[in-house]
Amino acid sequence: MTEKIKGIAASNGIAIAKAYKLVQPQLDIEKIAIQNSEQEINRLNTAIQTSSEELEHIKEQARTELGEDKAAIFAAHLLVLRDPELIQPVQDKIKQEQVNAEYALHETASQFIQMFEQMDNEYMKERAADIRDVTKRVVGHLLGVEIPNPSLLTEEVIIVTDDLTPSDTAQLNRKYVKGFTTDIGGRTSHSAIMARSMEIPAVVGTKTVTADIQTGDLLIVDGLDGFVFINPSDEIIHTYHQKLSDYNEKKAIWAALKDQKTVSGDGHVVELAANIGTPEDVRGVLDNGGEGVGLYRTEFLYMGRDQLPTEEEQYTAYKKVLESMGGKPVVVRTLDIGGDKELPYLHLPKEMNPFLGYRAIRLCLEEQDIFRTQLRALLRASTQGNLKIMFPMIATIEEFIQAKSILLEEKSILQSSGIEVSDQIEIGMMVEIPSSAILADQFAKEVDFFSIGTNDLIQYTLAADRMNERVSYLYQPYHPAILRLINMVIEAAHREGKWVGMCGEMAGDQMAIPILLGLGLDEFSMSASSILPARSLIKNLSKAKLESLKGEILSKSTAEEVLEVVKKLINP
Repeated sequence: MTEKIKGIAASNGIAIAKAYKLVQPQLDIEKIAIQNSEQEINRLNTAIQTSSEELEHIKEQARTELGEDKAAIFAAHLLVLRDPELIQPVQDKIKQEQVNAEYALHETASQFIQMFEQMDNEYMKERAADIRDVTKRVVGHLLGVEIPNPSLLTEEVIIVTDDLTPSDTAQLNRKYVKGFTTDIGGRTSHSAIMARSMEIPAVVGTKTVTADIQTGDLLIVDGLDGFVFINPSDEIIHTYHQKLSDYNEKKAIWAALKDQKTVSGDGHVVELAANIGTPEDVRGVLDNGGEGVGLYRTEFLYMGRDQLPTEEEQYTAYKKVLESMGGKPVVVRTLDIGGDKELPYLHLPKEMNPFLGYRAIRLCLEEQDIFRTQLRALLRASTQGNLKIMFPMIATIEEFIQAKSILLEEKSILQSSGIEVSDQIEIGMMVEIPSSAILADQFAKEVDFFSIGTNDLIQYTLAADRMNERVSYLYQPYHPAILRLINMVIEAAHREGKWVGMCGEMAGDQMAIPILLGLGLDEFSMSASSILPARSLIKNLSKAKLESLKGEILSKSTAEEVLEVVKKLINP
């Protein structure tokens, strides 16, 4: 009998194959008294060295296949192995308590893991997963237990596991791994992000797949709608073969739009751009017909390392992106660290509520050496393409004016030194705090453009942490309050002759695109794989008709009522 399990659609596509349960070995750790602590520490160091070599190999494999930002995950794992705050207490425990290395490591790591897991911060909770992943590898070497390696698979399978670690995901052989499903996880977990990069269908957060599925069971993983079917009937298999065929036909139709402009059915032109994290991501933008880069997340240059990137390193990265885009616009967001993104080497104080704390532009205006170094690198690279610079997390007019004045000051210094800088750089800001949306009419007099960051705007407006499952029902992109704020920003910008983009996930949402088109959004920036489906949708929409519905949509009181209007429009 077919069993159907609902989960979270984490990576688009449909996979049909036999199950392969990726069962982690039981690492039985006993407390053993030792006689020679130096010998035990040597055992520990050898296991750490072996693990480091493995992680270096996995990191390079990830860099080659997935790009620099995914490789940074394993660079972070290597930092864990080299972190004296973790390793030194383990060595001290071995010496002081005369216990075996695996016990000392397990006990010490467990304390760190428990501490991180109790934090109300998704980034810190993910650090717990990193420590668990890394220490499991070291303990495995200490015990002489082989950790499963999914890269050694030789037949087509769907991976079934409690949670797929980043190192497991990076080793997946796309030739044989057709999809995966997990008990836990969400769309923002490392493994889900990497699955989307690898274009492997994934359904996560099912809660029960490892209990319900046995190796060899035939599975269907529906990464489009978030379902897993166990031993499906012939009828369901036939239905999904058809669904897969339809999906592949759609992809072929979308591919034909790659080199076309984005034009609505009634002739209105908008721009579809992509969000990137590294220079390597540009290939995906161009392959998917991106008309620009709407968000270059420069913080990836700063992450997965033990010191700040130099001006020259940054200049090289920015230059590469600008050159690769061949004159198409590239919107670079200045350093956005804090909240769920930390740089351990900055040693910033822990905060009760980091999302409302010392982050992004607030940090940059205080740590001006860091900020000015990045601005100089950007300005020097500006002659290589069509650069636009925007500041994140702007809450007040004063912040924007100060950030802009620092940028212009660095530009003047460079020019007076004989270094060429483009005179065509547009300077804009992210709109992700309600105060900046409400005061958009005043900001519009100062900026060259706005880019609406809906991921944060939604959670700040509705006071709902988007990572918190208990309040996830409040994370509503279609909520009338959100739409009214977006409308305020667009109208204020257009009155001043300025353009407005959006770089949050909402920009690539098939239900949100008609609304945003009707509100007058000029640029939609999304994951590269979402560009062609979005272009196909816009091609069949009437901007004039959507604009005529603007008043009706903005007058609704719930997200559900807004969606009903859109559904009737798309499926009359």
